[in-house]
Amino acid sequence: MHLLRIQVPDFRVLKNVDITFEKEFFPSIFPLGSQNGGGKSTLLQLIFVLLHCSNEADRIPFFKNMLHGFTIHEGSNKRILATIDIWDEEKIIQLEFFSCKDSYIKDIFRSNGKSETDNTYLKYSASAKLEEIKIKISDIEQKTQILQKSLDKLEIFKNIEKDEERIFRVREEISILVRKYGFKFSSINWRTTSFLEEIQEEVKVTLEVYKLNLEKAEEESKQIERILPKVVNYLHSENLIYICNYSASGKKAEEEVILCHIDNIDMTKVESFIKNLSQKIFLAAPATQVFLFLNEEFRKLLFREQNNAIDYNSQLKEAKSRLTGFFTYDFLSVDLLIIEAFKAARDKDFREAIETGEYGNSYKLLMNDLNLMLVNKKINVSADLSGVTFKLDQSGGNVELYPEDLSHGELKRLSIYMWIKYRNIEDAIVLMDEIEIAFHPDWQYQIISDLKQWSPSNQYILATHSYDLCQALTPAHVKELEPKLLK
Repeated sequence: MHLLRIQVPDFRVLKNVDITFEKEFFPSIFPLGSQNGGGKSTLLQLIFVLLHCSNEADRIPFFKNMLHGFTIHEGSNKRILATIDIWDEEKIIQLEFFSCKDSYIKDIFRSNGKSETDNTYLKYSASAKLEEIKIKISDIEQKTQILQKSLDKLEIFKNIEKDEERIFRVREEISILVRKYGFKFSSINWRTTSFLEEIQEEVKVTLEVYKLNLEKAEEESKQIERILPKVVNYLHSENLIYICNYSASGKKAEEEVILCHIDNIDMTKVESFIKNLSQKIFLAAPATQVFLFLNEEFRKLLFREQNNAIDYNSQLKEAKSRLTGFFTYDFLSVDLLIIEAFKAARDKDFREAIETGEYGNSYKLLMNDLNLMLVNKKINVSADLSGVTFKLDQSGGNVELYPEDLSHGELKRLSIYMWIKYRNIEDAIVLMDEIEIAFHPDWQYQIISDLKQWSPSNQYILATHSYDLCQALTPAHVKELEPKLLK
């Protein structure tokens, strides 16, 4: 995969952005420069969210968070968010992400002379709405079954002798009902059948309400199923895919919808292409630079009193667990990355021994790579792979060091290396924000050859302020946003 071109007409600070990343350039590493406030981080995050989150339901919330404030201009039917050209090793595939009103499809059908007697569900989001209704139906059916079983048990309890076992069983059943449905009873006398009758009446009333809700949901489902083929056929005929509904203002009514027009690909192959693309896009950034795709409430926590920092960090941790292509320069856990990498190398060597009869050399190669990268230091892994230390070569003997004894720059370089190598990131689009922070100018220059060596099949787009980093490549490699870094 190779990102050829990104166009962003108007999104946050990004205005009239049109940048090309030539696939014939070698190395495929492109610094992206501007002065502070030029939107470098915003652009990288936008690309990442569009390509990494658009096909996974559990990632869609990050997509929606990024769209806060992105409204359709008055008097217009749609607003383009971004246009991205991707080279898939055979051809150029263009994806145009845009926003429009969810109900705008009704106007299109009218203009084409197609009328609907019931167009309540004639929306781009019909498929998503149907899925939502099916989940609702399943939930109601489950609760209805529980209520019916509880009702049957209560009827049996009324006929049981008033002993301690009966009392215990009734209490257990009532506790379940209260926890699940929040029932409140005026009085509780466990030793009278009148109380059981009161409970039964409460359950019967609730059960009838659930049955009525189930009928309504099933009828709604039938109406959507009748409309859905027309919506799907229209989207397919126009090479459109539905992404999500959202609200630019943050209100609950999500009347705007994001669609993607995809060009130069058979629509039967779109789903697999989008999925593969999402697995080939990665973002690395400082932890404080990635709040744009977090929830607005938690974005604000970053700029409040320190006791709220835990909340922001917890959201960041959750984002990292759900976004498999997302990495922060988390050098505080570099020892964990190293240990996991050595465990994986050991296991790979063991598998090779079983399959071929000869023990592999992945563990040895990893050790050699790390020692070559570390200047005047040698890595030392404990025999049980529970920890890692380093040896500093000095005259007079070796000095033992722990990861925290390494410099900020050494830890960052090591963490980037371990992320790329341990995750086996290859043939991918790797977006890296502020990569030069904590690096000496020599290392800022050196990081270009490092990336080229560590995984040369990747395309790297590096948001940067570093002249030294830019000078490691040709001027044509360097891309710029206004206000420009270089004049």
